[in-house]
Amino acid sequence: MDWLGASGAGRPGRSDSETMNAILSPTTPAQPCRQPDSRREPSAAHATLLASTTRTLRREAAALRCRAALAGATLLLWIASPATAKEQNTLPLVPLPSVFDFSGGSGWGAALGVGFEYENAYDGSDEYESGVEPAGAVHWRNGNHLFFWEGIELGWRGLPAEDWLVQAGARYEEGLEPDDSKDGRLKGFVKRDAHVVGFLEVRRAIGPDWRNWIAARTLGGASDFGWLGVLAAGRRFGNQLDGTGTEIYGFSTFGTGSFITKDFGVTKADAAGSGLRETKLGGGYRSTGLQVIDRRSLTPRIQLITSAGVEYYSSDIKRSPVARKGHEIEAGVSIVYRF
Repeated sequence: MDWLGASGAGRPGRSDSETMNAILSPTTPAQPCRQPDSRREPSAAHATLLASTTRTLRREAAALRCRAALAGATLLLWIASPATAKEQNTLPLVPLPSVFDFSGGSGWGAALGVGFEYENAYDGSDEYESGVEPAGAVHWRNGNHLFFWEGIELGWRGLPAEDWLVQAGARYEEGLEPDDSKDGRLKGFVKRDAHVVGFLEVRRAIGPDWRNWIAARTLGGASDFGWLGVLAAGRRFGNQLDGTGTEIYGFSTFGTGSFITKDFGVTKADAAGSGLRETKLGGGYRSTGLQVIDRRSLTPRIQLITSAGVEYYSSDIKRSPVARKGHEIEAGVSIVYRF
């Protein structure tokens, strides 16, 4: 701070000749004494000017530092905001392995692959079959609304609230055919019609991040198809929110007489062709089951999906001549590439 003149280092002093003249000639008019005074006056003005300039520079420097800090903070926010938005937009509609969302958070998305399945040849069969089938889905998402095509289902799902998931659409259901039994157990049966039916499902999260949930689903169509109702409850394992992980859920189904009879009943025509007794089932409780699904990301675009389940039928269905077994099982594994 000495350069500001506070110590007086910039003030001129006496020369050696002036000092000697003052000593040797004390009666001489003190002309040299006025010279330092005249020189001190501009020196004081200099100091005042420097002090004023210093204060101005300090204020400008402080203002400059403030503007630099504000500009830096604005730049950091500008850089961070797109990344944060992108991370949020890539999350699926809900973080459940059983609910697919290949949209990446917005717009179009698709997955295509191949799957292997092992299951009963038909509901209640004691025969099993396995096969390789195509696997895939097409999605289009806008905010909390997603339109989908997933195998035999075409529809919409959305989030009317953070803890509520609603799904609705159309589903293709094949009918029972005599060729479903390779052992001839359905020989003489009349082929059941295939149907395009509607469905509606509502899920409610219990706790944060859809860790637990309950659901109700209904499926219905033409009079000879009937109606099916499903009540379910599930739990998701793992901390990730990208739809991968493991999920397990239990369910119970209830159907109208038409729905249950189309799968396990024996019509008069069936009885005449097969020799089995005519059987007509009433509506009510149908089955209870357990399903497990696991979804893993092998790479950022390749997912491995495995599932297994078991379903136990009601005592009325077990007495049907069509139900060779009182339960059915299924297992499958698929690998898909997400576009």
